[in-house]
Amino acid sequence: MSAQLADRTTIDMFTDAQKGRPKSNPYPRDVQLRINKRMQRERDRHRGLRRVEVKMPSELIEKLDAFAREYDCTRTEVIEMSISEWFEAGKN
Repeated sequence: MSAQLADRTTIDMFTDAQKGRPKSNPYPRDVQLRINKRMQRERDRHRGLRRVEVKMPSELIEKLDAFAREYDCTRTEVIEMSISEWFEAGKN
């Protein structure tokens, strides 16, 4: 039986006890990041969110970021609001 790095239940069965202050997480940083990304995707999926990748000119991204800073929101919120308003304007 082999241990997987991301195996949460058996990791302590295959490692020797270490001296000193215990780690807060038994996994290496790259494994932690992979697990965290997986969990974030799961949370997003449960919230009904889907990922979309878009390529835009740098000037447009700079304007988008400036708008988001001015109105204290995220880039995603600005894009979501803009697209929603665009669809609403198209219905009229």
